[in-house]
Amino acid sequence: MKATRHNPFVLTAIAAALLLAFKPALAQSDEVTQLITPVSSVDVGVGYVDKDNQRFGEYTGLTDKGSYGIVDFSLLKRDNATGTWFPVTGRHLGYDDRELRLDQSRQGDWGYYIDYSRIPHYFPFTVNTGLQGLGTTTQTTVTIPSGTGTDYQLKTVRDRWTLGFDKALAGQWDVQVRYRNEVKQGDRLYGQGTFGTNFRFLTDVIDQTTQQIDAMAHYNTERFQFTAGYYGTLFDNANSKINTPGAGAPFPEVALPPSNQSHQFYAEGGYNFTKATRGTFKVALGRITQDETFPTTPTIPVTNLDGQVDTTLLQAGLTGRATPKLSWYANLRYEKRDDKTPVYVYFPAQATATSTTDGTNEPRNIETTTGKVAAHYALPMGFRLTGDVTFQQKKRNHPPIMSVDFRERTDETTYQLELRRAVSETVTGAVALLHAKRDGSSWLPMVDNSGNPTDALIAPLHLLDRTRNTARVTVNWMPVDPLSLNFRADESRDDYTGRGIAGYDLGPRKGKGNNYSLDAAYVFTQRVTATAWYSSNENEYEDATCRDNTPNVCSATTAQPVWSANLRNIADTYGLGLRAKLSSKIDVGADLVDSKVRDEMNTAAIAPLGASAVVPLPDIHTKVTSLKLYGKYALDRRSGVRLDYIYDRYQTDDWTWANWVYVDGTTVLQNPDQKVNFVGVSYYYRFQ
Repeated sequence: MKATRHNPFVLTAIAAALLLAFKPALAQSDEVTQLITPVSSVDVGVGYVDKDNQRFGEYTGLTDKGSYGIVDFSLLKRDNATGTWFPVTGRHLGYDDRELRLDQSRQGDWGYYIDYSRIPHYFPFTVNTGLQGLGTTTQTTVTIPSGTGTDYQLKTVRDRWTLGFDKALAGQWDVQVRYRNEVKQGDRLYGQGTFGTNFRFLTDVIDQTTQQIDAMAHYNTERFQFTAGYYGTLFDNANSKINTPGAGAPFPEVALPPSNQSHQFYAEGGYNFTKATRGTFKVALGRITQDETFPTTPTIPVTNLDGQVDTTLLQAGLTGRATPKLSWYANLRYEKRDDKTPVYVYFPAQATATSTTDGTNEPRNIETTTGKVAAHYALPMGFRLTGDVTFQQKKRNHPPIMSVDFRERTDETTYQLELRRAVSETVTGAVALLHAKRDGSSWLPMVDNSGNPTDALIAPLHLLDRTRNTARVTVNWMPVDPLSLNFRADESRDDYTGRGIAGYDLGPRKGKGNNYSLDAAYVFTQRVTATAWYSSNENEYEDATCRDNTPNVCSATTAQPVWSANLRNIADTYGLGLRAKLSSKIDVGADLVDSKVRDEMNTAAIAPLGASAVVPLPDIHTKVTSLKLYGKYALDRRSGVRLDYIYDRYQTDDWTWANWVYVDGTTVLQNPDQKVNFVGVSYYYRFQ
């Protein structure tokens, strides 16, 4: 028998041919393998804050100078036989804003999760006070010389647990249930005064529990989608009041927010009548109740408010395509807030003949009807025209005795027109114009308990006649493949119709808002990318006020002139970002954000001529700068080290608290120039 010789070249060629033939399938198989192969990670290290601060650690707890642990992990497991995933993750476990989450799910079948998070808030002020009992429900005011008390930094902490469950059922049904329990504890700024004078410092002692439950069922077919559900909240406040011994009449006690609950049942869905026409709907019925026992015995024969507010929401929408070039949309929404809280005279002493309150509580009912119609039309030369009209009407009840002028109904109509076009393969732009006008029913004058008109020189801002015009321009440009630019500009102007009291247009007169933004992204290589953005915002509001001792009269005398106020807020912010993979082992990144804000409060006497000059309030300037740098060095395929550096600076000349002293000598101050450096070093390990 003759021996067979194997030609290695022939075998190699055959293997190469087979490899080329199956290379796409093998590559796809590798991608799938990577997706279904769990990769776990652990990051441990230490971070250091170089200075005590009030702003940098406001929401993380990094407020004190010193070291903090860096602990993050992500543990992933997968049962290949059943396709069940089991991830456990932890984030910021060495900080106050820590998070933990456990999941288990089988795609398309079932899943559940347990989530815990702690949300701290350190108030960015230092309180110097002589208050006794701070942090308790019995607080005694002790008057001290300003600045000689004890320093406190108030804070609150929210511990939140969330449970979730999903299950797919037979017949196109699936259900979802979410339950959340949040406990909020701590102290925040509070106070007590006698009808606007003699303010004493207190703290709001917070010990509150909020429970939320959201359960829903979904039904989906090719043409019909339906969801029905329940959403409820239970709010419990363990503290009903603050006792203030020694404060004296009329308020020796201060009531805190009472416990309450809400329930809502809803159903929503959509139906595809044809390939070009779809309808949607939503129905929701809710009830909010508050029957917490009064913390003190009232002057009426009831023990609680017995508050009840019923809400109703009805909504229907329809979209369609009339022709290949014309599509349209219509929507109608109705909301009703029906306040059924019983009315009692809680403060009979206030019901004098000349007062503007009769001592009763005021239930508030609001009905809101909103309708919108929109259309999109494809024009020649690549233009696309969009137009829509939105109408909103609000109806409100009013009490017989009012402390301000009032109107029962407001109507607002908004028209919008937008023209969009792809100028070229690299440029797309759009121009939009909006016009809105609000008016309403006739004004109901402010009257006292005797039915006589009284000081009617003010009215709620949201009830005034107003005309608003807005212009918007957007441009998206990719001049070269690695560079993209996005620009947006908004200009808005508000004009309020003066109420013409005593020959003067009082109240809001005009307002404006400007917003400009530019975003850029550049891809130098697959390993290096950069981003940059800039935004400028300006908001301005102008009004006129007349304070006169005679009802319905603005005498505009030298002693009591007409005042004007021009309020402006101007903010400029820019940001830079860089991501670079310098080698197979080194990754670096940088982010810089700088923001400048100026608040102006310009006041002047405008009538009569020659009235006393008004000393304007000083402007407030605030600047925030944040620089974040990081670098990662891979020790091997699975492990490496990471270095983080953060520079944070907060500067302000805010005089709001600096010039305020409570009647008991308490002061509330902040550091006007805070500079913080943070350095973190951690080790990471990745494994399967």
